[in-house]
Amino acid sequence: MAKTGQYDPKPEHKFSFGLWTVGNRGRDPFGDAVRESIGPAALVDLLGEVGVWGVNLHDNDLVPIDATPSQRDQIVREFKKACQRNGIVVPMATVSLFFHPVFRDGAFTANDPEVRGYAIQKTLRAMDLGAELGAKIFVLWAGRDGAETDGCRRADIAVKRMREAINYLCEYNIEKKYGYKFALEAKPNEPRGDIYFATTGHYLGLIPTLDHPEMVGLNPEVAHETMAGLNFMHGVAQAWEAGKLFHIDLNDQAPGRYDQDLRFGSHNLKAAFWLVKFLEDVGYNGSRHFDAHAGLHAHVSDFERESQAMECRQRDPDNSEAG
Repeated sequence: MAKTGQYDPKPEHKFSFGLWTVGNRGRDPFGDAVRESIGPAALVDLLGEVGVWGVNLHDNDLVPIDATPSQRDQIVREFKKACQRNGIVVPMATVSLFFHPVFRDGAFTANDPEVRGYAIQKTLRAMDLGAELGAKIFVLWAGRDGAETDGCRRADIAVKRMREAINYLCEYNIEKKYGYKFALEAKPNEPRGDIYFATTGHYLGLIPTLDHPEMVGLNPEVAHETMAGLNFMHGVAQAWEAGKLFHIDLNDQAPGRYDQDLRFGSHNLKAAFWLVKFLEDVGYNGSRHFDAHAGLHAHVSDFERESQAMECRQRDPDNSEAG
């Protein structure tokens, strides 16, 4: 894509996208996918065409959970080549502790110690993958660590389990000399009825109690804080003032709705303006990561078929060929 305007992206802007965003197939709780799957290397090529600086990923966005070691290595080699030919870096990696049914009762806070152990081991392998790709930020989103009923576990026990897990990951980071900064991502609910660490403030309270608080910060997301009815920029400002704004997820959201992951600035342009102004004023130099998903728009061919069917219905309401 030709880049001729003053608003074309530049590497110093540090614009990044996740494989799970540009590769989103449009599936939701009420309907199946509306788009074909695109492989990781092809997604990187698409990002390269528009001048993106970085690509981020969950472990299983790149390597299927059931891949063999040889398959894993082949996938990673192809992905690295795609990044190199497009001049794209991998600034952040994360781990999926929410999709597989084994995490239905949580990951780091699950009652089953074997599940907690598996969550830790899966995260260590994701850290290995991210380090291999050059990532220096590792995001932790505890999406399944919550409850629908508080009869399942005491909430203070969940907090202790989360602390123990993060402490273990920090020790592994030190042992391997990966140099990661961990960025904790809050959300009030969904997929759980309530998530234990619901807001940026919840994690700001946890971090000082960790064994290595200097290694752990925050990854605030516009949609998640807005779901809680909060002023996102104020939360970002508190994280910044505490020296804990390690990463940020930019999208948009209508208050009181499910997690919409709308395009940044598409719902509340004024709030987006004040957020960007704050980040520029304080000199934030981290990734500007866009965690927005494409809408469930039909393909052109689908639109054309429906238009033809509508014309048939208007000409002959009883025409069965019109559907």
